[in-house]
Amino acid sequence: MFVYADHAATTKLRESAARVYAETAAAYYGNPSSLHTVGQKAQEKLTECRERIADLLGADAREIYFTSGGSESDNQAILSAASFGARKGKKKLISTAIEHHAVLHTLNKLQKEGFEVVLLPVGENGIVSPADVENAIDENTALVSVMLANNEIGTIQPVEEIGEICRRRGVLFHTDAVQAVGHIPVDVKKIGCDYLALSAHKFGGPKGVGALYVRRGAPLSPLIEGGAQERGKRAGTEDLPAIAAMTEALRASIADMGATDALLRKLQDKLIDGLSKIPHSILNGDRVRRLPGNTSFCFEGIEGESLLLLLDDKGVCASSGSACTSGSLDPSHVLLAIGRVHDVAHGSLRITLGEENTEADVDYLLQVIPEVVAYLRGMSPVWRDLQTGKRQFIL
Repeated sequence: MFVYADHAATTKLRESAARVYAETAAAYYGNPSSLHTVGQKAQEKLTECRERIADLLGADAREIYFTSGGSESDNQAILSAASFGARKGKKKLISTAIEHHAVLHTLNKLQKEGFEVVLLPVGENGIVSPADVENAIDENTALVSVMLANNEIGTIQPVEEIGEICRRRGVLFHTDAVQAVGHIPVDVKKIGCDYLALSAHKFGGPKGVGALYVRRGAPLSPLIEGGAQERGKRAGTEDLPAIAAMTEALRASIADMGATDALLRKLQDKLIDGLSKIPHSILNGDRVRRLPGNTSFCFEGIEGESLLLLLDDKGVCASSGSACTSGSLDPSHVLLAIGRVHDVAHGSLRITLGEENTEADVDYLLQVIPEVVAYLRGMSPVWRDLQTGKRQFIL
């Protein structure tokens, strides 16, 4: 049996999005910046996509900029806000310890350039306190950046409360919504953010395309210099077929959201209940305030990499955390931030389901995961020491 359970890493391209991609590539092959008829036809299509994306997010079309994906969008937003703040003598940047590396690495770069970076802690449930955000803000604060939903443990952050705090305190607010858009309702006006990043391949669109919402009036500096595309804020000819496919994927995801949420919540609950029966295991993140379909567990006494390889051999595609850090031997910074010790964090498994998954898939997962965990524990000297009392159980 084959089960794809790594939708947080990437999703399969929707059939309707693939069809739109092919149709757009054939019918709108002109450069949108060209003044001739073919180019202007492409420009009209690009404008249509911008308007539809904006409408789906509760934004204005002039507030949408097309990018290569979430990482570029996060980088541009943070660097723009930091640069603007520095010109006003404000060089404090506030974020959380569980952000995606597209945010954390950008903040680290700015820290080396003289900015003060404050990474707020989260509770064991993986949720940051709005009060902590407000207490961290002072007259030197240029930006607050808090993700809408975590890519590893699925926890949904109180961004509307944080957005209200930032508006009241006159501080720019950026949210990485890459994991959230297309899966839970997202309205930029309700959130009250100045910047919001999204990526098409997380909701059935193609890879290599995304968007950045920038509230009208918020500062935005180009990362890529060259032409005047994207109103001078992002040089390079727009990938119109990919943008059109992203637009269709987002439309379809939002249209299906109610039914998909109901299905995934049901499958998720069954999976969490089943995996919780494995001795010395623990769910990572809040049980309720989490993305539909996201299930993250730690199993004491095993290595996550071995677990993934053996599951793959049984036809299960899953991950131990973010796909962006899958090559790292270090335990997840997200799991460490919620209080998991190194030995436990190394034994993590992230299962993220999508709308094509079925109850039979979950039944299979609940069959093979306990088998593989037991097999790995049976050959682990660490597990043997735990069993004999030479080490103390943590979970």
